[in-house]
Amino acid sequence: MHALFEDAGRFLAGRVLSEAESSAQIELDSGKRVKVKAANILLRFDQMAPADLLAQAQGLAAGIDLDLAWEFAPEDEFGFADLAREYFSAQASVAEQAGTLLRLFEAPHYFRRAGKGRFRKASAEVLQQALAAIEKKKQIAAQIDAWAGELAAGRCPEPIRAQLYKILFKPDKNAPEYKAVVEAARQTQRAPLALLQGAGAIASAYEFHWQRFLFEHFPKGIGFPELQAPAIADAELPLAEGVQAYSIDDSHTTEIDDALSVQGLGTGRVTVGIHIAAPGLAIAPGSALDQLGRSRLSTVYMPGYKITMLPDAVVQTYTLSEGRAVPAVSLYVSVDEESLAILGSETRLERVPIVANLRHDQLDGLVTAEWLENPGLDDQTLDTPARKGRPALSFLYRFARHLKAGREQVRGKPENFNRPDYTLRLIGNDGAVPTGAERVEIHPRARGAPLDLSVAEAMGLANATWGQWLAELGVPGIYRSQASMAPGVKVRMGTKALPHAGLGVPAYAWSTSPLRRYTDLVNQWQIIACARHGRTAALAAPFKPKDAELFSIISAFDAAYAAYNGYQAAMERFWTLKYIEQNGLAELEATLLRDNGGGVWLARADHLPLVFSALGGGTLERGARVRVRLGAIDEITLDVSATVLERLDATGGAAALAGADDEAEDGEVAAAGPIAIALDVDDTPAAAPGTAAEAAAP
Repeated sequence: MHALFEDAGRFLAGRVLSEAESSAQIELDSGKRVKVKAANILLRFDQMAPADLLAQAQGLAAGIDLDLAWEFAPEDEFGFADLAREYFSAQASVAEQAGTLLRLFEAPHYFRRAGKGRFRKASAEVLQQALAAIEKKKQIAAQIDAWAGELAAGRCPEPIRAQLYKILFKPDKNAPEYKAVVEAARQTQRAPLALLQGAGAIASAYEFHWQRFLFEHFPKGIGFPELQAPAIADAELPLAEGVQAYSIDDSHTTEIDDALSVQGLGTGRVTVGIHIAAPGLAIAPGSALDQLGRSRLSTVYMPGYKITMLPDAVVQTYTLSEGRAVPAVSLYVSVDEESLAILGSETRLERVPIVANLRHDQLDGLVTAEWLENPGLDDQTLDTPARKGRPALSFLYRFARHLKAGREQVRGKPENFNRPDYTLRLIGNDGAVPTGAERVEIHPRARGAPLDLSVAEAMGLANATWGQWLAELGVPGIYRSQASMAPGVKVRMGTKALPHAGLGVPAYAWSTSPLRRYTDLVNQWQIIACARHGRTAALAAPFKPKDAELFSIISAFDAAYAAYNGYQAAMERFWTLKYIEQNGLAELEATLLRDNGGGVWLARADHLPLVFSALGGGTLERGARVRVRLGAIDEITLDVSATVLERLDATGGAAALAGADDEAEDGEVAAAGPIAIALDVDDTPAAAPGTAAEAAAP
């Protein structure tokens, strides 16, 4: 006697060795013996071998017309043998019965299982829906195959091009576009990014970086809704008497947040005014403009373009543009003219006359330390505002050097200005979004130039003074702090006024760029409350102590600001590599920064803003100056290969890097390297439509 039985969704057949009331011992053709529950035995037979029965049953099952079988099937629950007798004949053979069982079992859309060997046919409505779904899956599978074939042939289907960045970075792994890329990569044995590049999905390297950034951080686009800039509520702000303020910025700066003034020169007690644009006097917490600023958190900078935090019309309402008296939050610092000791400070809400917007990129070569320190030295090429403001600029520079020296004493070591800054300018985009084809110019700027230093130290003084003032009045703010300058100790943001070891100040609250950074706008609201209410400011300030909103803002700002800075660094690296290509530079002079092992050194170009890896450093030491030959440039990974050709200096070059910041070096090269994508060619291949494997696919 033989038996056909079900075992975990499979149908097996074998010889019955023994049988009890509830189970049987059955020997399979392989010789394996299994214990089978009596309820799982579906068919008994003795006229043919088990293997022959299964073979015949599978052949018969393939020929059964499911639509016809569904028509023959009774409306009520039935057994497979009953349907076999309806479909084949009243004397259906054992093989025909087994074939019917197999066919019913593999067609759950026609017949749902109602027990061991028992079935019930689906309703006509359910069947039509199931058949439509299966047909749709077949069409999708065919579409996946067609798209994969096009990609493999070097053509990118439009639906894949339209979803390129979603496929690469935030994919729906059930989407046919994603599956087509995976299948094509598997067929061609190519990396997905290389495959898509070869198929023309990526129009240009610049477009790839730009669209990836927008996809991740501005998925709804960079446009602004129609919002009006509210007028300053306190229209009767007093006019700052005797103040003649100057702003100092780059020529392309439109968000002019700050200006400086000097009064009382020659009296022995000089008043330095630090004047900050005051959008916080008009933009109310919770308003539409506030929500917009909070959604962006900062202006995004990149060579040739920027994405502002606030609409330009709003910025122009509050910016400190020349020739008008602009509402401002002013910090007045009283300074002993001889010793430069700070004697006191006062914060006022007022309207400040802006005499001129000075542009340091036009004046750096003219307003030099020598010109500022020697009143007798004249230069007829200087423009009128700078010439008129020379006494004030001279005092600000002298005061800035004094502030810097004091901070350096606290921080325990001097700030290094060994390396220049660089200005990257694109020619031809005229303020529009760059395409990557523009010509780029790179101009070095000495760090610590007088105008830069004057502004930086004044803003640092305002941030430190206001930070301490908020703490004294019990008003929470958003602070930046650093516990120490030990390696690995990073700058953190929080709501407590803690020391900033890197800057050498007891507290530091970003407050001087409210048009460009949301944290500064938040702090400005708190400062305005302090200016208006003094000791009771904690009761009137928008944000209270331990306010959960502040922690939420800090968390969101930290993430966004890091991403924006990362993109800026990546784009500066992109355009530096473009500069190398456009000018045909085959060799560079560089300084070795760190031995990465295996003869590979991290190096920094001496005359370009570029850090890269170089082979062939051998036994050279940190700080050695070398000449390198450049290799291939990859504009997608933003990488460039290089090989050391020769050493340019004598031994002992490490002294040139004394005090260098390893973490800063790591940050400069972090923009290069493999692109992390979310597309996995090892994902389970798409199963045939309608199968269990497809239903379970991710």
